[in-house]
Amino acid sequence: MYSTVRKILQPTNIDNYTYFLKVIDCQYACPAHTPVPEYIRLIANREYDRAYMVNWVSNVFPGVLGRICDRPCEPACRRSRTEDEPVAICRLKRVAADFRGDIPALFPEVPKKKNDKRIALIGGGPASLTVARDLAVLGYELDLYDNQSRAGGFMRSQVPSFRLPEEVLDTEVNYILNLGIHTRFDQYVNSLKEILDIGYDAVFIGTGAPRGRDLPNLPGRKEADAAITVGIEWLAGVVFGHVKKTGKKVIVLGGGNTAMDCCRTARRMGGEDVRVVVRSPRADMKASEWEIEDAIGEDIPIFDNHVPLECVVEDGKLVGMRFEKVQAHYENGKRQLIPTGEEPVFMECDEVLIAIGQQNAFPWIEKDCGVEFTGRGLPVLDELTLQTTLNHVFVGGDAAFGPANVITAVAHGHQAAISIDLYCRGKDLRNRPEPKVTLADQQLDFHDWMYDSQVSDDKRQLVPHAPKAKSLKDRLLEVELGFDIKTGTTEAERCFNCDVQTVFAPSLCIECDACVDICPTSCISFIENGPEDEVRERLSIPARNLGQALYVSEALPTGKIMVKDENVCLHCGFCAERCPTAAWQMLKFTCTSAVAGDR
Repeated sequence: MYSTVRKILQPTNIDNYTYFLKVIDCQYACPAHTPVPEYIRLIANREYDRAYMVNWVSNVFPGVLGRICDRPCEPACRRSRTEDEPVAICRLKRVAADFRGDIPALFPEVPKKKNDKRIALIGGGPASLTVARDLAVLGYELDLYDNQSRAGGFMRSQVPSFRLPEEVLDTEVNYILNLGIHTRFDQYVNSLKEILDIGYDAVFIGTGAPRGRDLPNLPGRKEADAAITVGIEWLAGVVFGHVKKTGKKVIVLGGGNTAMDCCRTARRMGGEDVRVVVRSPRADMKASEWEIEDAIGEDIPIFDNHVPLECVVEDGKLVGMRFEKVQAHYENGKRQLIPTGEEPVFMECDEVLIAIGQQNAFPWIEKDCGVEFTGRGLPVLDELTLQTTLNHVFVGGDAAFGPANVITAVAHGHQAAISIDLYCRGKDLRNRPEPKVTLADQQLDFHDWMYDSQVSDDKRQLVPHAPKAKSLKDRLLEVELGFDIKTGTTEAERCFNCDVQTVFAPSLCIECDACVDICPTSCISFIENGPEDEVRERLSIPARNLGQALYVSEALPTGKIMVKDENVCLHCGFCAERCPTAAWQMLKFTCTSAVAGDR
């Protein structure tokens, strides 16, 4: 017979650092766990060098990511739960980069005496560069191979200059290469066995997902081949000067960020009628919302729910495409595109760019070299250590699990560097260093705080743009101009300082409800215990965001418990200021992710 007794809420274990890390939603959402509130607070104080270095240690490319990051931190921002817009975290990262001073003087020193370990890095993208940055300061000799003439990987070959100026990329890439990395540019590695035969102590593969998906079986595709290009290849052609212009009427197939880059670049390369055509509904497009908005802002229409039927060729020349109109039906989380039965839609064009996804390609890795692959053509990896079935070979970035983004590649680079260091020192790869965690009191004296706890009422600041008429004529002209110092400071002050935690001491509480009375979001309740679902409904304001934890105290003398809904807490410190017994404290929680060499 099963018990019908349901478990009551247990006290929160704040000794486990992961609890507070999850409360800092932006840092927790970042794949590299960048300490977001810390560097934003430094920006608010106009300490740009320190803000840059907080970023550089964690995400490696502050100036680059301040422009092109996918921003997983921003949807997680607590500000959007009480206001209409999150803090512009990504653009503040750029503020730190734009106004930094002599940063190389702050970099860690590279040992003159090396540790006799030599590592090969295959591919010069963000994952390999992160591995290089982490291992160079530990005395490793690093050889970086890339088939391009400069490092940067897809950040260089696929991201248009109007989004990421070349000098920004060059500067941050060179910060790493200047740590003593041996570069082997213009060298395509066509055999892993040849690399292994050199005798490297470890090999890291960060070759990305270099192959764009095509539509080889689309009727008319072969006949129109001269006017059809895979998107990532076309973008690389533009960057390296092989593509000088585009057709007047261009169709871009696909709904991801690459498609947005293609259509916006085509406008700057001579396209007058450029349109994006995507199979899915607009809401299902994979492109970032801001990328879609930027494309629309440049007068590029998006036709959703259109499935390619054929390329129309007349007299050996592409003249257009036909599409079938569909509707999306969802069942059990799966989408099905159902034809509407309408007549096919014909769109004129003289050029088509196919941007429907990317694939991994490892033709240079021999089947008998010891590296095994999955049915999807991806290397078999340990997800924690990124180690392949050949013990001294590691993989990260898009090459590991398929296309993602720069910040994920950076996170992989950090983890792979830890694994390589442990491997080279003969240590257990799964016995990984812990993050550096501290809790520090933020109160200096009564009503005197070590941070600005006042919650700003300012709305999200708008990023200025270059005039459209001017930017569409110059593909090298950066569109977003970034915040100036005043606007950046205003935006930084919108941060809630979620890393300054409200810590409750039940032994000091007299249950006077002073904290309840002053709390601006009614997130504190003193109530009877019970099962979590019931408690959530009985709080002052029901806590229905199940993805955010409740802070639960031990039982108080009355038998009640204190429950705080972390979801809407502003970290304003009013509870600590009002409490007559100091049962509430404001403690700054710092969590810095482990890097290679940490013990």
